[in-house]
Amino acid sequence: MTGNPRADDIEPRLLRGFLTVAEELHFTRAAARLYVAQQALSRDVRRLETALGAELFVRTTRQVALTPDGERLLPYARRVLEAQDELAAAFGGAAARPLLVDLNTDGPSSARLVLERARELAPGQELMARFESGLTHAAAEIAAGRLDVSFGRFAGLDPALRARLDHQPVRFEPLAVLLPEDHALAGADAVPLDALAGERVYAGAGNPRTLEWTDYARRLFADRGISLAPPAPVAVGKEEFRRVMAKTRTPVLVTVDFLDMPGSVKLPLVEPVPLSPLSMVWRRGFGHPGIDALRTAAAELAAARGWLRRPPGGWLPGPDEELMRTGGRDPYGLP
Repeated sequence: MTGNPRADDIEPRLLRGFLTVAEELHFTRAAARLYVAQQALSRDVRRLETALGAELFVRTTRQVALTPDGERLLPYARRVLEAQDELAAAFGGAAARPLLVDLNTDGPSSARLVLERARELAPGQELMARFESGLTHAAAEIAAGRLDVSFGRFAGLDPALRARLDHQPVRFEPLAVLLPEDHALAGADAVPLDALAGERVYAGAGNPRTLEWTDYARRLFADRGISLAPPAPVAVGKEEFRRVMAKTRTPVLVTVDFLDMPGSVKLPLVEPVPLSPLSMVWRRGFGHPGIDALRTAAAELAAARGWLRRPPGGWLPGPDEELMRTGGRDPYGLP
């Protein structure tokens, strides 16, 4: 294409460049994400501004900011690129690459079971596992196009980010507490939540990747005399987690499927039974045969194992209950 495009003849590449700069508010980082030279990206943004007859960014030596016209263009650019993704998926373009699926942790989990079943349903697709540790971080990566799917508490995300994503409920995961094996409560069959009064419990406090999980814990512990433990080193891998826990001796809020740890005891929480709503999350408008397989797998497992049945006495945070009522229907697929 020669010359500058007209507003009615704009290449999607120019819109993708604009959107990436708008998300990063930094031309160097945006160019790195797109694997292009910064000069080429700046040139594309200028071509787009010429075509639209509008300045989209205010650039100074210290920062980049969207202009009012740039803010106005954002939803249009997103819709165009989502439509392009849908078109590519419909005619096989998206199927040519692997689907990047974040499981949060390299251990037993509901998300791993969904992935394993999806691989059986779609053996011709390459579904690649990733371990991003936290939906807050993973969801931003999905919106930016660096990741395709993740799992976690959808209601814990910022509403502006949720608006750019789709989700499918997978499971109400009952929660447990991981205790040092010589803890006073370690000999019980289950731990009533009020028995943790006076304790400091770790729930990812200080980890910016897991803000949705820390928010859940803060709501669960409110008015019960349980406090959030201060930040601890983020441990990757079973051995590192075991070592940090042995050193800090801090109880940890986990799911009932969390891996067993030497030197620790995992006990279910009761009275009430805290439920963590697990959803499969992907970019709105993005299509891929692997996503279809994952959605089918999640629905199959939920139906076969009763994952979406709330047990008596089950507890959810207020925002999660509200999300379930949005639009006059239950987005978690419950009656």
